[in-house]
Amino acid sequence: MATPSLVLPKELPYEFLKKITDDFSDDRKISDSPFGILYKGINPDDGKVIAVKKLQENAPMPPNKAFAQEVQNVMALKHDNIVQLVGFCSETTKRLVQFDKRYIQADITESLICYEYLPNGSLQKNLFGTKGDKVVSSVKPDIDWDTRFTIIKGICHGLRFLHKLDIPIIHMDLKPENILLDANMVPKIADFALSRVFGQEQTRLCTQTVVGSYGYMAPEYLYRGETSAQSDIYSLGLVIIEITTGEQNCPEKDQPSARNFIDKVREKWTKEEHIASKYPSLEYGCLQQVLACINIGLKCVAIDRKLRPSIVDIVDMLNGLGSR
Repeated sequence: MATPSLVLPKELPYEFLKKITDDFSDDRKISDSPFGILYKGINPDDGKVIAVKKLQENAPMPPNKAFAQEVQNVMALKHDNIVQLVGFCSETTKRLVQFDKRYIQADITESLICYEYLPNGSLQKNLFGTKGDKVVSSVKPDIDWDTRFTIIKGICHGLRFLHKLDIPIIHMDLKPENILLDANMVPKIADFALSRVFGQEQTRLCTQTVVGSYGYMAPEYLYRGETSAQSDIYSLGLVIIEITTGEQNCPEKDQPSARNFIDKVREKWTKEEHIASKYPSLEYGCLQQVLACINIGLKCVAIDRKLRPSIVDIVDMLNGLGSR
């Protein structure tokens, strides 16, 4: 079988993706989510590595819809802080399935999306040593403040790019698990299965189906199904708070749990003496960066979406903090 080129986003054969992931073996599994399992794909011919997401058949959103939504929304995107699409596959295969106490052969559509491989994995793993609710490292990672601040700025630049497109994209599932880090710890926003495209004059839309991680959902989306750019800002605020404090929100818990997390952060981390105790080696200027990031994060998680800053304002505030 000829080896397809992985230079540009293109349709890739299912058998090729099956081959480079060692038949989607557990040894190649990078992570899994309700929407799909991510595998490490290694091309045996040239050693190139990609990440292959195999969409789940029992996902909260039908695989064909999630596939179309993610591929269409990401296909033309090119930014340093957005994960790069390299290929995709939607192919019908024959499979034995159980039906009425017997096995029959059925046509199954396999939906897969391929991205650049990012060796440092998810931000969640790097911050907390966890994947979802599972601990994958007994030693909590130690990331210095300069790196944390750079990651925050990178995520915000990526989100600004999405929100300021001619046809804006709202991510709708921004959380540490969906932010990946390359070999240089550059953050890239990933997993666009829930993303929404807005018309040029559109600022808000409503849905009756609320899907995502409850702990990162904006209240207006969780309770009323209202979606806007400010929904992403709420999620971003929680991510900024987690990066800055090193303390973990509960992504799968309910909204009150998230608000409780926010209240505890507001109580402790707005005090300079507490920040200094957590970052004892930082100079005064950097401690002020930490405090400023906490305050930005807290503004982002305002219950009233109209009180949240825009992504442009957030980037301007971060740029005004300078660097060490």
